[in-house]
Order: sequence, then structure tokens, then C-alpha cells
Amino acid sequence: MSEDNNNNMTRRRFLRYTASMAAMAGISSVLPTYAFAGFNDREVLTPKGHDNIIDLTIGKMPHKIDGQKGEAIGINGSVPGPLIRLQEGQDVMLRVTNELEETTSIHWHGILLPFQMDGVPGVSFDGIAPGETFEYQYPVRQNGTYWYHSHSGLQEQLGHYGPMIIDPAEEDPVEYDREYPIVLSDWTFEDPHDVLDNVISLDAYYNYQQRTLGEFFKDIKEKGFGDAVKDYHSFGKMRMKATDLLDITGATYTYLMNGRDPDSNWNALFKKGEKVRLRFINASAGTTAFDVRIPGLEMTVVQADGQNVEPVPIDEFRIGIAETYDVIVEPKEEKPYTIFAESLDRSGYARGTLAPREGMSAEVPDLRPRPKRDMKDMGMAMDMDNMDMEGMDHGEMDHGSMEMSDNSSEPVKHGPDKHGIGAAAIAQNQFNRLDEPGIGLGNDGRKVLVYNDLKSLRPNKDTRDAQRDVELHLTGNMERYMWSFDGKQFHEVDGPIEFTHNERLRLTLVNDTMMEHPIHLHGMWMELENGNGQYNPRQHTLLVQPAQRISALVTPRDKGRWAFHCHILYHMERGMFRVVQVADEDGSIYGQDYS
Repeated sequence: MSEDNNNNMTRRRFLRYTASMAAMAGISSVLPTYAFAGFNDREVLTPKGHDNIIDLTIGKMPHKIDGQKGEAIGINGSVPGPLIRLQEGQDVMLRVTNELEETTSIHWHGILLPFQMDGVPGVSFDGIAPGETFEYQYPVRQNGTYWYHSHSGLQEQLGHYGPMIIDPAEEDPVEYDREYPIVLSDWTFEDPHDVLDNVISLDAYYNYQQRTLGEFFKDIKEKGFGDAVKDYHSFGKMRMKATDLLDITGATYTYLMNGRDPDSNWNALFKKGEKVRLRFINASAGTTAFDVRIPGLEMTVVQADGQNVEPVPIDEFRIGIAETYDVIVEPKEEKPYTIFAESLDRSGYARGTLAPREGMSAEVPDLRPRPKRDMKDMGMAMDMDNMDMEGMDHGEMDHGSMEMSDNSSEPVKHGPDKHGIGAAAIAQNQFNRLDEPGIGLGNDGRKVLVYNDLKSLRPNKDTRDAQRDVELHLTGNMERYMWSFDGKQFHEVDGPIEFTHNERLRLTLVNDTMMEHPIHLHGMWMELENGNGQYNPRQHTLLVQPAQRISALVTPRDKGRWAFHCHILYHMERGMFRVVQVADEDGSIYGQDYS
């Protein structure tokens, strides 16, 4: 931190800064608990010494959830791992020691760094062998709320993740009196490999919320017999069911808030009239998207994926896996408020309490009725119900320059093989959907965040138009539990997706499946094209809805090999993974200046 920045500190920032310094010096007892951006009872790590070093140890540990005992992979002996707190402008070294009997890794999610430090075995490094220590070294070039997790096998499902906060070098545009990171996750006592085997053997293994005969008769009453039967037949052709919302559900999962089950009631303290910053991170490994609300409190979104946005007042937001949202709340009464994170399929929830005193609780809302997929999720426009899906040929149409309004649709352009056996579900129409909050939301009077609400607080530096377009289809076969891009699983592709260093390109994703996919691009920002021009929001993860066409502008500034994948762990494991190679025109990926 420069001398000028020190001189320009506000009182709030001074208190936050001195709190973190006190923690680093081991004198936290001189400050109240609420002065820290911590987990109340969990470790906060800041760089120490001349070399700004943080030490992390990965190992197995006993884990107790909801009265049941199991074994987890912890970081420094906790699940989630410790909060890592860095300062923009620092050079840091994170020394990671592996005490497991298998190779492990840590990926710094959303962090811009040299590709060799990105932490993806087989892509950016070899991984960390048992008994070995790896030194991640990189300059901290950004600020905001982020997180870190394993990129090895299915370790993330076992608790290998934790939060990261990077304080800005300049004055923080967000004013608040205290803050809490809130890590949402899903936990199962089953072996994750058994979970994967179960959904491979039977796609609906964990789906206990199938349509009933009573619902079929209700559909007949509402739609008529012919349309109701046609709907069921159409879903059958897509190898999906209207109740296929999440692959893995509350049938095996306990949903956690900062590592605690709902009955354990994690608490965050406040004083009446304070501005409280809640930093939400969805660290789920399975398929869990959460719908988050705090009954009785309005939230104001101030940051998405670590990037400041124009404030958006809301009542509720959906957070996909790997996304982060920062919100400000201002409790006007000295009473408890429930922080309620409901799974998308309504099979369970994570819960905590924002309270003036430790140990308080508020009323916990009932789970809402389970939503159902509809014809739009199948990629069928409402006026196309009587058209022959199989006979449509859009191969001659040019969609690259077409723009859609939020509620319009256009035919999807597929290759002649329709992406092969890896794509049982092929959307015939694509929708913008940036103004839609997602299935099961937006019909109860609450203001729900949508992607169209997000506007960057500062303009993007690159104002060039896209020089070329890259389009990828998100594809899958639920019955075989095969997931892919363009119908090809990772082991079937010929090589990386080629980006040229510092080019300007448009990345377009078309979701041909009937499921939401959180797509994460390592090493660079995706500037979501939501109509805000130079102020389009920068995101590291995009939650792509069924039958949605979504595009983002990308400027690859850091050369190297970068992972690009669905952040549903089991989808990635089953093939929804690619490598993006950013190189000079001569193919070189080295010689990057990271200063």
C-alpha cells in the first residue's frame, strides 16, 4: 500500500485494515469479533514476513455434520478452509503442503495470474504429489470476493475449498461497517465416486420428486388431454423429465452455510443501523444452485464475481456454482433475520441467522413448491408446438450477427450430425433469457436479480469490437450421463481452443440441454453482453440457462493454457471440459510480462 493511499483512508477502511493487521500480529483480542471479516470461529490468514507467505496444509480430517460422522479433506484442519485475505498490489507466496495419499491441487478461482500458478493438474502444472510442497507465487492484480478449491478428481466434494478476499489498493467504493463471507456448499457422506456411479447407472437416482399421476391429471385440466400428452412425449424424446432440475439433490446432500448444517444455525452479528456486507460464495461441488433471500430485509447487490457493479436493490438472487455476489443489508430493527439459501429444486436449504446477539434465530421459511421444466427449457418456442422438430433445417441460416430481444427466439444452428450421441437433447430454438431470474423464480412479487441488472461500476478498458466469433454448444446425454461441448467429451477432442494473445473475440455459448450450466473460463474475464456497452459486467463464471444463447467479449491478456469447463464437478468429470490456449501468432505461450 502506498503512502498516498494510507493518507487517504476513510475511518471505516482504517478500522478494517487495522483489524486485519491485528489478526496477523496475533493480538485479535484487542478488537471485537465483528471487526473481522471472518467465520467467527475460523482462521483468517494474511501474508506474513518479508516474502508475504501464507502456509496451507491439505489433509484428511474427521467431519461431523448433522450428528453424523465422516471424513473430509480439510485445509489447515477446517471445512471450509481458512479465509485468505490479501491486498491488491502485493506479491504473495502461498505454500501448499499435501498430506493426502493422492495428488492434490489448489485453483485460485477468478484470479488473474501466470498460468503456471493456476493450479490445474495436466493443464498448468503436474499437481502436488503426496508429501510435497508447492509454492504458488503471483502478483495480486485485482480486488474483490473470490475463493479457492481443489482441481483434482472429486476432492472438492469432500470439503477442499475456502474463501478469499482481496482488499482494494484504492478506496473501496462500497461503504459498510462490518462484513462476513458466506460460503454455501453441498455435503454428502457417500463416497463422491459412488455418487457419480449412481447417476451414471440411473440418471434419476437422486430425483425423488418425479411427476405424479395427480400432476398429470392437473396438466390435462389446465392444457387439455392432447397438449398434456404431447408435453410428456416431448420430454421423453429429449431424454429428460420435467422434474429433472438437479442431478444430485437433498436426497443425499446436506446443504451447508460456512460448513454448518441448518440446525447448527451459523450466526453473523450486527448492530441496528449498521451496513453489513455479506460476501456470498457458492462452493458447491454437485449441481446445487441456491436461491438466496433474507425475509424482512432488502439486499443491495454491489459486486458480482469479485467485480464492483452499480448497486441493485433486490429481494432475492440465484447464485450458480462458483459464482460470488456481495450484498449490503441495513437492519433497522434489533431482531434476528434468517439468511435462507434454498436449493433450486426445493429439496433442501442452507440457513444461518443475522442477529444482534449470538445464538438467536428467526423463523425459517417453508420450502417452496418444486418447479417444473417447460417447453421453453426444451428449446421450443410456444408457437412451434405443432411443428416437426426433427424436420427443421437451420444449417443455411447465418445467426452470427443476429441480436435477440429478451423474449424473442431464433432457430439454433447445429452441425449436420447434431453433435452426435453426446447430445441427446438438441434445442431447436434459443432464447436470450438475460431478463429471466430462472426456473421457479419471479412469480411471487419479489424483485429477483437477473443478469440484465448487472452494470460494471467502471468502464472496460478494451473498447474494440470483436474481431472474430467463437461459438460453443453445451451438450449432454442425461441417460448416459455424458456431458460435453459440441457433443465431444474432453477425451474426444483433437486439441485446445485457440485464442490469440490480446485479440478481441466474442465467445457465444448455446445451451442445448435442459439444465443450467455454470461455465467457468480460467485466466481472463468474460464481459457479459447485456446491453451496457463499455460497462458490461466482467465475470469469471456464467450460469447458462436451458435453451439460452449468451455471449461475452473476451480479451486474452495472459498467455498460457487455461481450463474452460462446466463447474458442476460431475459434469466436468464426465467430459464437459476443454483447454483454451492463449498464444502469440507464432504459437508461443511463454515470455509473458506479468509485471
